[in-house]
Amino acid sequence: MKNNKLLTAICIAASLTMTSASAMAEMAKVAVSQIVEHPALDAARNGLLDGLKQKGYVEGENLTFSYQTAQGNPAIAVQIAKQFVGERPDVLVGIATPTAQALAASTRSIPVVFTAVTDPVGAKLVKDMDKPGRNVTGLSDLSPVAQHVALMQELLPEMKSIGVVFNPGESNAVALVELLRAAAKDRGLTVVEGTALKSADVQSAAQIVASKADVIYAPTDNTVASAIDGLVNAANQANTPIVGASTTYIANGALAALGFDYYQVGVQTADYVDALLKGKKVSELPVKVARGSDLALNQKAADQLGITFPNSVLERATSIEK
Repeated sequence: MKNNKLLTAICIAASLTMTSASAMAEMAKVAVSQIVEHPALDAARNGLLDGLKQKGYVEGENLTFSYQTAQGNPAIAVQIAKQFVGERPDVLVGIATPTAQALAASTRSIPVVFTAVTDPVGAKLVKDMDKPGRNVTGLSDLSPVAQHVALMQELLPEMKSIGVVFNPGESNAVALVELLRAAAKDRGLTVVEGTALKSADVQSAAQIVASKADVIYAPTDNTVASAIDGLVNAANQANTPIVGASTTYIANGALAALGFDYYQVGVQTADYVDALLKGKKVSELPVKVARGSDLALNQKAADQLGITFPNSVLERATSIEK
């Protein structure tokens, strides 16, 4: 009898060990590196987590979700990338260009999914959007800059110049400003540029630009986004309206914004992560540009600036901040 009880105990223990091992094997590991915390990128991260939850991944049950921010510092992004690679997750996710670049440079074997990256080819993350190759793919948030310029002229028909502050150290920002120059040239407009290598430089650069331009364009530049209140303050002092490339800028005081819902960008990014966790190869997942764009207006800002929204703009608005 004692032998039977001992055998039963051993079998139960073995069964529990196998169950535990099986649960461990089914635990998906996703590590997320984000260049800086600001509303658009935070929304993308939250959308990613919720998108995974919609697909059956529950944090703490069958998903280990690691997250770190580089606090706007590319050197810290490299350190985070090396740490994450050492932890051997199933999928690495880079939110914004600098963190995606750091992850891609740190591994050739672990799949890397980028999101909120303006120009994946220019950033050398992939050689071709349709055939990403290597171990990197993801979602681009390339702004419709020509549409932004058209919106500015629709709001301010007499405008002659567009001001922009950007970080020349961010490849995504450089790509956007190049598109801005081309779109402005096509419409006979000039571009007044100011540079900010760090968030603390944004307000002072914006003060100079706002004094010289008819409108300020706020791109999806991470340095600008993390200091958007400084940009708005400088513009308000000069009574210069801001048109943004992210709808999150409306809450900070931008006049109008045409851009992506970054929460939905994150949800779309979850499609890539899920596909890779289920065994898809990176080569089977071409890079896509995020779907959808929203037109947000700020009536309070319009009233302060003495601007009346044309009916053509009001009719297209997806939200109006009162």
